[in-house]
Amino acid sequence: MGGVTLDGRVQWMTGGGPGSDLVLSSRVRLARNLEDYPFPSRLTADSAAAILDLMESVTARLNRAGFGRFTMLRMAELGPLDRRVLVEQHLISPQHARNTETGAVILNEDRSISIMVNEEDHLRIQCLLPGLQLHKAWEIATQVDDVIESVVRYAFDEERGYLTTCPTNLGTGIRASVMVHLPGLVLSQQAGRLLSQLGKVGVAVRGLYGEGTEALGNVFQVSNQVTLGPSEVELIDNLIGFTRQLLDQERSARERLYREDEDALKDRVMRAYGLLTNAWAMSSEEAIRLLSDVRLGIDLNILSHVRPEIFTELIVLTRPACLQKAAGRELDARERDLRRARLIRERIAGAIRKTTN
Repeated sequence: MGGVTLDGRVQWMTGGGPGSDLVLSSRVRLARNLEDYPFPSRLTADSAAAILDLMESVTARLNRAGFGRFTMLRMAELGPLDRRVLVEQHLISPQHARNTETGAVILNEDRSISIMVNEEDHLRIQCLLPGLQLHKAWEIATQVDDVIESVVRYAFDEERGYLTTCPTNLGTGIRASVMVHLPGLVLSQQAGRLLSQLGKVGVAVRGLYGEGTEALGNVFQVSNQVTLGPSEVELIDNLIGFTRQLLDQERSARERLYREDEDALKDRVMRAYGLLTNAWAMSSEEAIRLLSDVRLGIDLNILSHVRPEIFTELIVLTRPACLQKAAGRELDARERDLRRARLIRERIAGAIRKTTN
């Protein structure tokens, strides 16, 4: 697999970036199809294989373009566990993980860039960065897009723009999104109303792993719904504007919770911290809920001795596939719960030592 490994952290998990107290990551994804082939749902086995061979040439071109070392992984060559790890790291979609016959993914070394091949569209080009960095993610994604277009011909119409399998992606083919942590709005019971209002202005709100998933750990994905009409930069600027309004509401909700019942909030945070640093077994759902409370405590300086990025890395590393990948074998539910609790205890202890030494 060249320079790519599927365990450890991807770049967005390292934390940092503008607005990183509330924004875990920024993603720009471009949907593209190749002019000389039917959409993926109509591909023959031979045509799908030809696209995979063509993307080997694209990978070689990317390696000469200054973005670092890229590796192409075919889904058929990856085991079920490795495919699930890619999903948990937000590098491929759950749908793509099931495409073991014709699917592939192209990754750079720090996995800030991933390109799904033969997903819903022939290509899904993604740049994923920590914090609120949508413009930078767009800049990188469009540069990668230009390199690919020097090798292939895209399906493009002068009036309709890039032609995509789903009409909702027609035009620019861009889907920009931010992953945000909103415990204040959830605890104050304002999240439902505010997030439904975003839906009325062309902004989609989904769970941790996108469409059809839950907002685990009070983490939501906020993305543009419109792709046809405005330019890519206009779409990104609009999403940044809505995101900043949402973040202002979250900060106000946190301040109000702290002001109205400081003791209750501190008790919630310290109970979560106590469980995470002492529990011997822990389920995935309990872990992400408690990690959300601890991250809130870190941001409010209740737990100022713990580095904040511990939340971002642990909400991925404690997921079932990542735990099993680190263990080097399949684990049953009980083994995962024991290993998850130990990992959390060790990582939090390490975070404290790094800030106090």
